[in-house]
Amino acid sequence: MTDPNDQTGEVGGLVAEVAHMTAQQRADHEAEVAEAVAPDREIGVEVGATLLELRDVTLRFGGLTALDSVSFGIRRGEILGLIGPNGAGKTTCFNAMTGVYRPTSGRVLLEDKPLGKATRHKITQRGIARTFQNIRLFGEMTALENVVVGADARAKTSVLGALLRLPRHHHEEQHAVDRAMALLEFVGIADRAADKAKNLPYGYQRRLEIARALATEPKLLCLDEPAAGFNPAEKEDLMELIRRIRSDGYTVLLIEHDMKLVMGVTDRIVVLEFGKKIADGLPAEIRENPAVIAAYLGVPDDDAA
Repeated sequence: MTDPNDQTGEVGGLVAEVAHMTAQQRADHEAEVAEAVAPDREIGVEVGATLLELRDVTLRFGGLTALDSVSFGIRRGEILGLIGPNGAGKTTCFNAMTGVYRPTSGRVLLEDKPLGKATRHKITQRGIARTFQNIRLFGEMTALENVVVGADARAKTSVLGALLRLPRHHHEEQHAVDRAMALLEFVGIADRAADKAKNLPYGYQRRLEIARALATEPKLLCLDEPAAGFNPAEKEDLMELIRRIRSDGYTVLLIEHDMKLVMGVTDRIVVLEFGKKIADGLPAEIRENPAVIAAYLGVPDDDAA
C-alpha cells in the first residue's frame, strides 16, 4: 500500500488550492471530484428499475421470528428509508441483505440475481456496501488508509501480483489513493486525511465510514443510523451529503430513528413492526398512516387527551 504519509504535503496543498478557486474553477473541480467518486455511475439497469428485492424473507433464531415474510424492493436512484420501533427487525433486515445472516426462507435478489449463500466479501464485490450503528474503523490507520482499504475490495490484482509489485498492482494502488482522496473531499474531511481515525471528531468518523463504504463502488449504499449522536446542525449537513450521494449516481437505503431526517431526505419509506412490513409509501403517506402512527410515531395529539 502506498504510504499515505507521503501525501501529507499534497493534502495541505489541495485544501489551500480549493480555498482560492473562483466559482467556475470550484464548479469544475467539484465535477472532477464527482467523477472520481462515482466512476461507474451508469449501472446496468434502467433508472427506476428494481435494484434490490426481498421476496418473502423470513429469518428465525431458534423460536424467535426476527423477520416474517418481508417483501419490498429498492429502485435504482432512490433514497429508501427503513423505519420501525426498537426490535422491529430493521438491522436484521440489513444483515440479511449484506450476508451477515442468511434468510431461513425467501430470497434476496440484486439485479434479479439471488445472493444465495454469497459471502459478505462477494456481496460487497457485487455492489452492496454498508455502514454500522457502531462505527467500525481502523483506529490506528489514517483517514486516507481507511478509505484505501475500502477500495481494495474492488482490486483485481492477484495476491502474487501484489507480492511481486507488478505494474498492474502499482497502478491499482495509486488509483485507490487518488480516489480515496477524492472521497474524503466529497464527504468534507480531506483536510484530515493524514490523521489517525481514532483522533477524528465523532462526526468526522461517521463521514469517514461513509467514504470507506463508497470506496467499494457500490450499486447500493446501506446506512445504518448514520445520524446517531449528531446535533441538529450535523444532521442537516448529513441530509445534504446523502442527497449529494444520490445525485452522484448511487442508490441509498437508510435506517434512522430521527423522523425529521427520514421524512426530509427519503423518496419512499418502508415500515417494519415485530418483523413484519406494515407500510410502504411516500413520506407524506407514511406520516398519515394510522398503523405507523400507532406503532412508531406515537398517538396523534387529538387522541392523547
